[in-house]
Amino acid sequence: MGGWLSHLWWGGDPDKVNHVSGLTRREIYAVQKSWAPVNKNSVATGTELLKSLLFQNYGAQFNEPIKAILFFRAYPNSKDFFKMISKLPEEEYSKNFQFKAHVINLMATLNQAVTNLNQPEVVAVMMNKLGESHKRRKIQEQHFNDLKEVIVKMFIEVLKLDDSTLGAWGKTVGFWYKHIFETLNTQEST
Repeated sequence: MGGWLSHLWWGGDPDKVNHVSGLTRREIYAVQKSWAPVNKNSVATGTELLKSLLFQNYGAQFNEPIKAILFFRAYPNSKDFFKMISKLPEEEYSKNFQFKAHVINLMATLNQAVTNLNQPEVVAVMMNKLGESHKRRKIQEQHFNDLKEVIVKMFIEVLKLDDSTLGAWGKTVGFWYKHIFETLNTQEST
């Protein structure tokens, strides 16, 4: 589409960068469109994503479903943050209501962050609050970066995203992390 029709379709210049998020309308659309299948079955997807933080040796099994890239296998120390499942075998995670509640909260937060990308000031505040809550739990910047690595691998292997959409996701997560880390890394005042 060109000219005024494009302007009407996108609600403005689709390639103008928002000064708060660093994203264009086109990139926001790509992120939201690619998020839809992930959010369709958010509890199962979120469960598998968090499992990815706990278990290692996912490389050779990448052609299997999301289970193959379990976060907990990649980063077994992350399991320490999930006391409710620390002593459970992997197949019992989805039966633990506390873990399931955490997954639902995680996926709802991600969904709200994606859905509201056109309101970046709101998303920034959401991410600041997320940083505050994770700071209280002694979660560090590296843990978020580990999660990012797993998410990117999932998007590449499972969702088969193109380079443009992956780039948009990279910018999106960068925007989120900037605001999470603002509060996660602040010093406590005494």
